[in-house]
This record gives sequence, structure tokens and C-alpha cells, in this order.
Amino acid sequence: MKTRITELLGVQYPLLQGGMAWIADSQLAAAVSNAGGVGLIAGGAAPVDYIRDQIRKAKELTDKPFGVNIMLMSPNAADLAQLVIDEQVPLVTTGAGSPGRYIPAWKEAGIKVIPVIPTVALAKRMEQAGADAVIAEGTESGGHIGEITTMCLVPQVVDAVQIPVIAAGGIADGRGVAAAFMLGAQGVQLGTRFLASTECNIHETYQKLVLSAKDTDSIVTGRFTGHPCRGIKTKFSRGLLKFEQNGGTPEEFERMTVGALRKAVQDGNVAEGSFLCGAIAGMIHEVKPCKEIVEEIFAQAQQLLGSTAVGREVEA
Repeated sequence: MKTRITELLGVQYPLLQGGMAWIADSQLAAAVSNAGGVGLIAGGAAPVDYIRDQIRKAKELTDKPFGVNIMLMSPNAADLAQLVIDEQVPLVTTGAGSPGRYIPAWKEAGIKVIPVIPTVALAKRMEQAGADAVIAEGTESGGHIGEITTMCLVPQVVDAVQIPVIAAGGIADGRGVAAAFMLGAQGVQLGTRFLASTECNIHETYQKLVLSAKDTDSIVTGRFTGHPCRGIKTKFSRGLLKFEQNGGTPEEFERMTVGALRKAVQDGNVAEGSFLCGAIAGMIHEVKPCKEIVEEIFAQAQQLLGSTAVGREVEA
């Protein structure tokens, strides 16, 4: 499937794997890249030395393009911004803020820059700042989210900018990919679907929670902090929501959630862990290799798009 994104990144499929903190490591990123998409290593709040090691491991595992996701609200964002230059990473995606001050240096180093954006206004700013594309991420996504749905956000962003748009949020199969292209997207980003991949190094408990999730099993907490997050409903996440609804302070909330994602990913700690996950988890029932996931998704998408004008344009 050829689109502006496959041409921009030099890959077989216009698919990026989400930069999920403490989850998206070198093994997952390399597996997705080897499958023909673009794998991402999540910077998160991880130590710079750890991310450097993950980048170098990914280079050993794949000769295909991969990238690093930098969460701009992290205290180590500036260090990671320099690290991707030093390590000659082909692609950077960003979230939780504007990467404007880093873009000139990244572009000078030959790095493709694709920010995640939750609004049309930020998409326009990123285009003006020199971004190569944007990821329009709907509120259905797992982790940090905006408030606009994918169905509403993607076409408005497509109409507002000239650079390619990648759709994210609520996409887990070929139907979602086909829908994204019908909305004008030139690529997709998937995160939750890869939680149920054989190369994803999350705790068994985490993976089981994803596989058993129903359509109503995700919850959004932290809206009053300005950084809402979507995850799986557990006693812990319900407690967080009750806390913020009953007069708790954002400062106390932040203290309660420090280290919670790591406890979920590494320990499977249901009592204290935040199991971040998208609303689409109810569609995911089987663990498969990344290669099989990617190929199945695009075989279905191409079949659905084949008889449409959009499909012919995408493949042209």
C-alpha cells in the first residue's frame, strides 16, 4: 500500500506503532519495523542511558526505519532530543506538548518529525514549525488523550494542513484502517493492538486484562490535572476517579500515580498499577506476532478499499 507516509518513511505499510511508555522497547519496535511498518521506542521518563541502549539494540534487530517517541512533559525531554541526533535515529514522534524548539536541530540532522496532536490548532502550528506529518490522535486512544474523537478530529486536520495526516485512536483492524483513509488520512498509528503481540514485553496480567476487556472497560482519569489518561478499569483506577471527583487535589493525585505505569507493565500490580489501554481493547482477543498482525490488518484494509475511489488513490 503506497501513500505519502510510505514514501516519506520508506516503508511497506503506512503504519506506526504507538510510543507506549515502559512498553515500546527495542524488541517491539524492531518487530513492527521488520513487519513493514515503523516501530517506535518510547522515551517516556526513562533514563537516557536506557533509551540509548534500546536504540542500539533496535539497530541490531532491524535494518528497517524505526523511531523514538519523546514525551515533552518528561524531565529528560531535552536530553532525549539530543540523543536521537547523536544516535542518528530516522524518525521522532512527540506527545504532551509542542516540539517547536527542537524541530530545527532534528531537521538539520535529517530526522523525520511527526508530532502527535489533539487539535486542529496544534496541527497548524506543527506544520508551520516544519513537521513532516502529524498524528491526529482521538480520545479513544490509551494513555494521555485529548477530548476530540478520531472520527471528528482526523478529517478536520486533513482539511487544515498540507502535510500528511496519520490517524490514531480506536484502530485495531483493517476496518479501522480503511475508515481512516476514507477520512483523508495517509497512515495509521496503533498502540493497543500491539499490547497483544508476542514481542510485547508486558506482564502476563497486563496482557490478560487487555484480552478480557469489554467495550465498556476503559476509564479516563486525571482530567483535573490537565493530563487525562485512558486505561483499563481496575479497583485502582476507579479509586483515582473517585478521588478526583470528591475533592482531591491534582498534586495529591500526581503523587498517587507516580510509578503506577511501571508497576503495571513490569509487575502486573493490579492494586497499584495503571494499565493504560485504548477503548478498542474489546476487539482484541488473541496474541499474535507483529508480522501477522500487520499483514492481516492491511490485507483486510486493501480488500475493503479496493472498490473505492479512495482505495485506488491510495494504491496509485
